[in-house]
Parts: sequence; C-alpha cells; structure tokens
Amino acid sequence: MGVSSCGKSTVGEMLALKLGLPFMDGDDLHPAENIAKMESGTPLDDDDRWPWLTLVGRWLADHDGGVIACSALKRSYRDRIREAAPDTVFVHLHESRELMGARMAARPGHFMPTSLLDSQFATLELLGDDEAGRVYDVSMTPGDITDHAAEWLRRSGEA
Repeated sequence: MGVSSCGKSTVGEMLALKLGLPFMDGDDLHPAENIAKMESGTPLDDDDRWPWLTLVGRWLADHDGGVIACSALKRSYRDRIREAAPDTVFVHLHESRELMGARMAARPGHFMPTSLLDSQFATLELLGDDEAGRVYDVSMTPGDITDHAAEWLRRSGEA
C-alpha cells in the first residue's frame, strides 16, 4: 500500500514471486470511470473508491495468500478490504512527497498525473500500530524491501 509511485506494483510482484503467491495490480480492478477521472487530473473520492476496494478485498479472499498492489490510503479503506479478507496484512511503502513526485514525473505512460500526488498525501493515513502490517522506507531498493518484507511475513506466520 502507499501513494502513487511508491513502488507498490514492483515490490508486490517481486514479493508474490518470492513467496510463490499470485499477484494482482489493484489498478487493473479500477472501473473505466475511475481511470478516466484520474487521467483528467480529478482525484477519486470515497464514493469512487468503495466499489473498487470491495473488488480488491474480494480478489484477496478468492486468492488466499495472494499479493495485491493497492493504495489503501485511509484506515477506512483498509477496513473495507478486511471486510472481505480479514487476514489481510499490509506492506506500507512510504517516503517523502518530494521523492514520490520525482519518481512520478519520471514514470512514462501511467494514467495517474503528478498533479494528483498532493491529494494522495492529503488522504494518506499511515498504517496504525494496531493494524497488521509494517512500514518500509522506499529509499531502500525494491529488492531489499522485498527481502525484508518476505522475512517479516515468514517470521510472523503471515506467509
């Protein structure tokens, strides 16, 4: 989980491969209306996100032990996912707005414009101490994050 350009898809895919689990990019579950809204530079609101988050939770429930890349920016969004998949554990990729902006600007061909990054940071609620998950600094390499997350998941019995 995390804001756009934090490396969710890259780390998620690597983590799924390392753990032998199925992977899904949550962006692929967005309806066309959400994609069009983001492409136009309009941030999604909660009403846009609820059906998508339900699909994310259902995918996780249908793929016991799967890995999905999903922003899950608010606690209430993570709660919605956990309604369908109660054992969900979050790997939260986090770093400064400046680093994420630089990464986003260098990412060609993605539907999410850099102008929406501020709205994502404004929406972001960091992973709570009482939530199943761990925060990783994305200044680490994707490989290092993957290795640390896989080790943590194995130690904690989540993988």
